[in-house]
Amino acid sequence: MHSKEDLLFLLFVSRKVLLMRPIIIAEKLGKQYRLGTQGPAYATLRESITNAIRAQQRATPRQPVLPAETIWALRDISFEIEPGEVVGIIGRNGAGKSTLLKILSRVTEPTTGRARLFGRVGSLLEVGTGFHPELSGRENIFLNGSILGMSRQEIVRRFDEIVAFAEVEKFIDTPVKRFSSGMYLRLAFAVAAHLEPEILIVDEVLAVGDAAFQQRCLGRMRKVATEGRTVLFVSHNMAAVSALCTKAMVLSQGRIDVALGNVKTAIDRYLARINEITRTQLANRTDRQGEGRIRITHFAVFDRDGNEQEYLASGQEVDFRIYYECRDNRPARNVGASIGISSAAGGFVSLLSSSLTDQPFTELSNRGVVSCRVKKLPLAPGTYTLNLIIRQNEIVEDWIQEAVNITIEAGDFYGTGRMPPATHGGVFIDQSWSLHENSDGN
Repeated sequence: MHSKEDLLFLLFVSRKVLLMRPIIIAEKLGKQYRLGTQGPAYATLRESITNAIRAQQRATPRQPVLPAETIWALRDISFEIEPGEVVGIIGRNGAGKSTLLKILSRVTEPTTGRARLFGRVGSLLEVGTGFHPELSGRENIFLNGSILGMSRQEIVRRFDEIVAFAEVEKFIDTPVKRFSSGMYLRLAFAVAAHLEPEILIVDEVLAVGDAAFQQRCLGRMRKVATEGRTVLFVSHNMAAVSALCTKAMVLSQGRIDVALGNVKTAIDRYLARINEITRTQLANRTDRQGEGRIRITHFAVFDRDGNEQEYLASGQEVDFRIYYECRDNRPARNVGASIGISSAAGGFVSLLSSSLTDQPFTELSNRGVVSCRVKKLPLAPGTYTLNLIIRQNEIVEDWIQEAVNITIEAGDFYGTGRMPPATHGGVFIDQSWSLHENSDGN
């Protein structure tokens, strides 16, 4: 028989050992997907019958079975994360970041290797992950808490704080299927971050919230980190990663490009990768999305006199030109074009879009140029990354993210020879000031 003192000592030692070991261990993780096929999970009766008929058709001599094409979303991923660390996982789209988080959240199983997590996991991988649309906000809070292994008393203790953070007090007993996307997102994050998980996993989903909500979420994650819990954070916003994370790693094409370590080293490597990619000719880029009936072949910037520019100046009149070709040799109709502008650190700056000015192109020839003229470029000095998109009938035909970089030099935007301090970057606003008498004192 052990004395009470012996039992307390054993409990103390076991807790110390638990705290000394990594809270997340990934060992040679790999995830393979078979293109054009669906797994058996959650198949309906109709899907099962359809799949059986298709399998029978593929087995006939007239339709030989072709080997299924597969891709590796992740290959040989290994790392260890200590308790209390805030880890940024960065990389371009398609690098495998979301797949990794789904494996760690137990949403999907790895094809190879294994992941071990020692603690309760709260994850926000997409809007409303884990919510049941027919249940109310109140019921979903208790459901998610139960899934995390929390007692009813623990959930009740945090309930008011969750609802206040999400700002859904008036709708808490409404089925979440009637929530707006913003309400859905706020409640989903509040649940994931407030129900005291030892591990909080947050994907890029925060990018869809407004600026105020994003700041609140980042503030909440900082608080979670100071409480000694572990945070995994995926984002394209390098400023947020730099401010929030204590360690970071870079994924590229499903593999670790920069091992888990110094945040600045990881960010520098990621930005260098983007610079390498943006120097590739757009016609040769393979990392594009869309139907592909229209393809972007080139991009250039011209000044007001029609001279191509390598460097631009704040306040300059410029003409952004997207060169395209129609792949099926037929004119395209009801076409729109957009240029998304981001800072070098990944923060969204502005959007140029023909839909915003209600100027769709009713018909495009087989080859041509879509032009967007900006009379007074409002960007502060610095380097910016452009995302290029062409749509037809609101369907994305070609979308190249991180397509090109542009460099903005200091210019006389205000016509006074004065510029804001370098610490006050971003965009410039054309403005005028005046003084008015106010006799009533208001």
